[in-house]
Amino acid sequence: MSFTDPRRFLYRDSLDPDAALRLTADALKGCDDGELYLQYMASESFGFDDGRLKTADFNTQAGFGLRGVSGETTGFAHANELSEAAIRRAAETMTLLDPAKGAKAPPPRRTNAALYTGDDPLSAIPFARKVALCQEIDAAARARDPRVVQATVGLSGSWSVIEIVRPDGFTAFDVRPLVRLNVSLVVEQNGRRETGFFGLGGRYLYDRLFDPATWNRAIDEALAQGLVNLEAVAAPAGEFTVVCGPGWPGVLLHEAVGHGLEGDFNRKGSSAFSGRIGERVAAPGVTVVDDGSIADRRGSLTIDDEGTPTQSTTLIEDGILKGYIQDRLNARLMGVAPTGNGRRESFAHAPMPRMTNTFMHGGKDDPAEILSRVKKGIYAKSFGGGQVDITSGKFVFSCTEAYRIENGKLGAPIKGATLIGDGPTVLTKVTAIGNDLALDEGVGICGKGGQSVPAGVGQPTLMIDGLTVGGTAAA
Repeated sequence: MSFTDPRRFLYRDSLDPDAALRLTADALKGCDDGELYLQYMASESFGFDDGRLKTADFNTQAGFGLRGVSGETTGFAHANELSEAAIRRAAETMTLLDPAKGAKAPPPRRTNAALYTGDDPLSAIPFARKVALCQEIDAAARARDPRVVQATVGLSGSWSVIEIVRPDGFTAFDVRPLVRLNVSLVVEQNGRRETGFFGLGGRYLYDRLFDPATWNRAIDEALAQGLVNLEAVAAPAGEFTVVCGPGWPGVLLHEAVGHGLEGDFNRKGSSAFSGRIGERVAAPGVTVVDDGSIADRRGSLTIDDEGTPTQSTTLIEDGILKGYIQDRLNARLMGVAPTGNGRRESFAHAPMPRMTNTFMHGGKDDPAEILSRVKKGIYAKSFGGGQVDITSGKFVFSCTEAYRIENGKLGAPIKGATLIGDGPTVLTKVTAIGNDLALDEGVGICGKGGQSVPAGVGQPTLMIDGLTVGGTAAA
């Protein structure tokens, strides 16, 4: 194995590719499905705050996860070392599974696609240059406006090398870069303090983030949000027509609908969308897809963590439920094909159905015309945290930048607005879909079952009739 081959991080003195194949075939011979997942990952992060470098972290980890599947039962063992001895010990867990009675699951289809570079972003730029960038952004942010009283800059990156080895001899290999830049500003005026935030990133090298046009835009966006919030008044409470802006507000779609369309919840009947394929679940014109095959996107993967190539999967088409997001296990048990959505946080976790980049397609309406239709409502430009109950579909979302809509025009910015609703209902209340589809800037993190993975969201401008808004002011 050559010095330039990234697989050298997986196969060292105590493990080679032939041994991995042999050990996997022996460990999983009584299983329907399963794999040996090998991983090496290097990651770093820089935190610049109050004009100085507060944190700088670098770490590496390597290990494997061995999974065997028999019927509906999964056996899983992992270790943070890559050796024949450790894999043999993990294989003892697989003997606890009942022998498979069905046919062996076929291997994933192969792909020649490469959705992102395999180069390592961490080693391409010296440590001192990364610290200097954070310092430069901090100084530029403070100089931008006298109301900026605090600036926080975060820069992070990772580089992961993975290989999937199956008992049938199939192997798949991927190298995954990921970078991110965050800028958070605190602004003060007349004794009042507010914050503004902007972040961006994706599966590419740091050079995009080091472009002055990129990081200056991050400062401008964070500052604009902070200054808007300085003028914000208390949000009204009640039921309103809500217009959600394009791009990041698609996180509402991710939480309210996306999780409910994951295969495991639907196979078990615990989702509000269980057993509803072919039914109308959204207003006409609403088409929702999950697409992990978009180049360089944060949520994209050339192959998922089971070796299945990612794809564009239509979940809802013109308001009709068409399918679910599937990993191999749930797809097999539901009698459908996997969609390339088997994902895991690391080698220490078993895969499960997870979203990649989930978004709603654009429509035909002009965004300004959509706004002009609203006599009294709320315009939500950006969201913070949100949560959803999968069984009921009920969600709660906080707005980080929002405005009143008065007589078809944006009014005063509002603070403390919370959107409350349920996924299955909210999509039926969509009454206008903009022609301005946008994906988010690349900062999404999705949590499920104790695992976190990078994800993307997106949508066009949407008008939703009759959504409950929690606030503290009279309507």
